[in-house]
Amino acid sequence: MKGLKKKRRIQVIVVAALALALSTGLIGYAMRDGINFFRSPSQVMAEPPGPSETFRIGGLVEEGSLKRGDGETVRFSVTDGGATVPVVFTGILPDLFEENQGMIGTGKYVNGVFEADEILAKHDESYMPKEVVDALKEQGVYQTPES
Repeated sequence: MKGLKKKRRIQVIVVAALALALSTGLIGYAMRDGINFFRSPSQVMAEPPGPSETFRIGGLVEEGSLKRGDGETVRFSVTDGGATVPVVFTGILPDLFEENQGMIGTGKYVNGVFEADEILAKHDESYMPKEVVDALKEQGVYQTPES
């Protein structure tokens, strides 16, 4: 009788572990398209992603690079002090978007240009996403906001 209880307990543990592994795998598979990796301009230039890979790029909008084209098309460059990546975006930019300010864009890197689907800008005087701050500190160009 003792051997049967022990065997049953082991079977329950094995089935629970398999169910946990299967559910983790299914969750990861379902989220694979929703995960966007963050990269700084230096990382993009060092290891360019494939043209089908969607990711986020962040840094500062380079001064003098903002050019508005026909309609809603905007071209600018994003930099982290170590590298600069040209960006093209068709759409309406956030109100707080301007040169020398932090931004994050989501899109694809195609033929040396980041084609953004979405642009996010800082939301107040001092906020900058942690990833952008870390990338700027890594390049030695981050300046703490003045209070």
